[in-house]
Amino acid sequence: MNVKELLQTKGKDVVSIDAGSSVEDAIRIMGGRKISAIMVTENSRSIGIFTERDVVRCYLTNEGKSFKGIVLKDVITTNLIVAQMDDDLNNIMSIMVEKNIRHLPVVEGGNVIGMLSIRDIIQTQVGRLTSEIHYLKDYITGSYT
Repeated sequence: MNVKELLQTKGKDVVSIDAGSSVEDAIRIMGGRKISAIMVTENSRSIGIFTERDVVRCYLTNEGKSFKGIVLKDVITTNLIVAQMDDDLNNIMSIMVEKNIRHLPVVEGGNVIGMLSIRDIIQTQVGRLTSEIHYLKDYITGSYT
């Protein structure tokens, strides 16, 4: 299975926020949408990602400062690893585990068109393997029709 197939099932919703917004604004959107990562844009171009881990890092490095007064652009992750539509999910999962990444933007034509989480990939792989096990059990027992 590849990234394109997963996004067709999961959907391509990408939530974004302007880089000049505050960390508090990003946290409110993330909480309201029940997401753990948000793309950060500047002049309609994606320049980075802000995740739950960035919230913790921001808190620790700006102790005592209100999230309202911290500009998002100053605390985002900008050195992004991205996925392409034709990338194999097994390869993507390996990269995410190796690099300790939980969210991976999907890029097509230089634009972010989707977001994958390690949870999305694991759920998909578990579902696929469960179906395969069921099929193989039926085949072995002769109950496959």
